[in-house]
Amino acid sequence: MFHSIQSIALVCHDLRSKNYKLVLATGFFDLLHEEHIRFLRKAKSAGDILIVAVESDERARALKGKDRPVEPQSVRCQHLLSLTTPGVISQHNETPGVLNPVDYVIALPPDFDHFEAYDSLMSAISPEIYAVSSHTTHLKSKTFLVEKYGGKLIIVHQLNTDISTTKIIEKGILSP
Repeated sequence: MFHSIQSIALVCHDLRSKNYKLVLATGFFDLLHEEHIRFLRKAKSAGDILIVAVESDERARALKGKDRPVEPQSVRCQHLLSLTTPGVISQHNETPGVLNPVDYVIALPPDFDHFEAYDSLMSAISPEIYAVSSHTTHLKSKTFLVEKYGGKLIIVHQLNTDISTTKIIEKGILSP
């Protein structure tokens, strides 16, 4: 099961009361590939619990083009859920062989495209760490928001331009 912003707030409150260090990562995660997995593992290694928020299909089309996403948000969330270990909270999965870096998945709403929306996400989770990649946009406003709730933005992964969903599509390995 994946969460909404509202339902994850209760989960996060409980986890913080148990002194878990929460890490948030956001993205599209279209055609889950090795660079996504590397990013998620690095994000997980920044804390105890990794919460991954997945952008909507509408946002993917607006930002990546009319043929995107390749897979709908529900499928992308399910793929990320397959990287969880139900009922087990794993600690500091930094080892490259770790298979399950994701602890919780959030399906972001279609209107998640403005400052107030990001603020509601940060307020609900209050992550200690907001893990991003080197190519993340709006770093200044994202840093402001995570710091507003007592956290820190950390670039955990450098962009590898050789591997991306766009490159996979361009190479004809998969067409949208």
